Amino acid sequence: MANAGKMEKTNDQLSLEEKLLQFQKEQEKALGLDQANRHQWFDPVPRQFLAKDKASTTLLFGGLTMAHDYLVEGALKGLGYNVKHLDCPDNESLRFGKEFGNRGQCNPTYFTVGNLIKHLHHLRDVEGKSKEEIVRNYLFITSGSCGPCRFGTYVTEYRKALRDAGFDGFRVLLFQQTDGLKQATGGESALKLDTSFFLSFLKAVLLGDILNALAYRIRPYEVEPGSTDAALERCKRLIYEALSGRKRLRPALVASRRVLGAIRVDRTRVKPKVSIIGEFWAMTTEGDGNYQLQRFLEGEGAEVEVQSMTAWILYLIWEGRYDTVRRMHLRGADSGKYGLQGKNPFLRLRMFWLADRVLRVMFQSYAKALGLYDYHLPDMEEIARVAHEHYNNHLRGGEGHMEVGKLILNVAKRKVNMTISVKPFGCMPSSGVSDGVQSLITEKYPDAIFLPIETTGDGAVNVYSRIQMMLFKAKQAAQKEFDEALLKKGIADERLQQIKLCRKRNRALGTNRHVVACTAANFLYGMRGGGGGFSFRRYKQQIQKV
Repeated sequence: MANAGKMEKTNDQLSLEEKLLQFQKEQEKALGLDQANRHQWFDPVPRQFLAKDKASTTLLFGGLTMAHDYLVEGALKGLGYNVKHLDCPDNESLRFGKEFGNRGQCNPTYFTVGNLIKHLHHLRDVEGKSKEEIVRNYLFITSGSCGPCRFGTYVTEYRKALRDAGFDGFRVLLFQQTDGLKQATGGESALKLDTSFFLSFLKAVLLGDILNALAYRIRPYEVEPGSTDAALERCKRLIYEALSGRKRLRPALVASRRVLGAIRVDRTRVKPKVSIIGEFWAMTTEGDGNYQLQRFLEGEGAEVEVQSMTAWILYLIWEGRYDTVRRMHLRGADSGKYGLQGKNPFLRLRMFWLADRVLRVMFQSYAKALGLYDYHLPDMEEIARVAHEHYNNHLRGGEGHMEVGKLILNVAKRKVNMTISVKPFGCMPSSGVSDGVQSLITEKYPDAIFLPIETTGDGAVNVYSRIQMMLFKAKQAAQKEFDEALLKKGIADERLQQIKLCRKRNRALGTNRHVVACTAANFLYGMRGGGGGFSFRRYKQQIQKV
């Protein structure tokens, strides 16, 4: 009795916190969650892709533009792999992503994860393949990286969603941007990561950039609607066959140049030029992930300037060179992952310079063969220099300082009439840049027409209305540039109509020197002579009256 009383007294003296802790332990034990039965969570990573399975395994991939995905498929097929690129993610992909993915993910995760699951459902439910057959004979390749956002957890989200969708054990190979491919494959991998592999992949990327640049340069001015898309499909097939058959590229490029050169265009159409920058996936995808932004702008009467993957590779090379220059002046060489201990920094810098040079030479040689004239890859040092005052070059994540630098150069050099920064809702690197630093840039450059938009998978009507309002200003700016060109060149309406009908002047692959942003104005500046007996003073008076 004395012991019982002593125990009761002890319980009475327990504090509220101790009682709650005791209750928690009792409940954990009842539910089987007590510490003794806990096991550290482990995420199995099925990465094996053995050489013996190469012939029976199909590599799935996607996430770039449709031209890039198609040509990369051809390049890898030429190396002996079974490859299939996924369709462009759509709203159905978003539905699958939200159904099987975690809550609170960003837009690219939902679309890309959902796009893979949608394809696997098609294999199972439409083509009649079993779950075991799909897991055994297919795998998915995706890119990954660290950084200040959820991009580093994408591959885990893939595996979680695949497990919940009924495809547990499906292989996802992760290609790190900073580590290359070795870490994702292992010694027995069927992927032969040699010079031939990287060169084939690089060719597909460069050619995809060039074809996209040509399409966006020609399509707004085509006389026959749809002719550019039809020609582009023919060109992609020609290049695909050359890549997959390991044939010489030049005949396919020359044939493609003839196909594109046959498109009829009218360069006198006044269209504002709009540059799309922002988060990599959001500005690159061509589907519902960014509300089909590129096609919407063209439908509203704009000429679109898209960012190239080649520029992103040049940025990665610049990062390596920038970091090496600053590390080599430290008191001692550090042994970190990117340190210089045991390495020759001068040799490292020469390798970065050589990589930059080779990439630019390859791009320009292919561009010239395909008919992309007067296209200049960005100067990474210039972008870093103009952005540094407002955005520290040491900050990484997203496109780093490039968004700021691109906007400044777009305005200062009159490259475009309007700049749109597109990113997923809540994207930390890009939102911080666009919504923070860019407000200061627009104050310093009042001529800048800048619009940041965020994508969530829905809300397209709101985004479209905001774009239309800003695009109205861009159209006015383009029209002003065109009117000034008419005045300075002294071209009358009659002469302008003759120019429209002259196919010799209106060449699909023709270019003019850059003076202003509007292509039609640059076209007039490139004209030799004026209007033939036209009175410049009288025409100027007519314009002023209007």
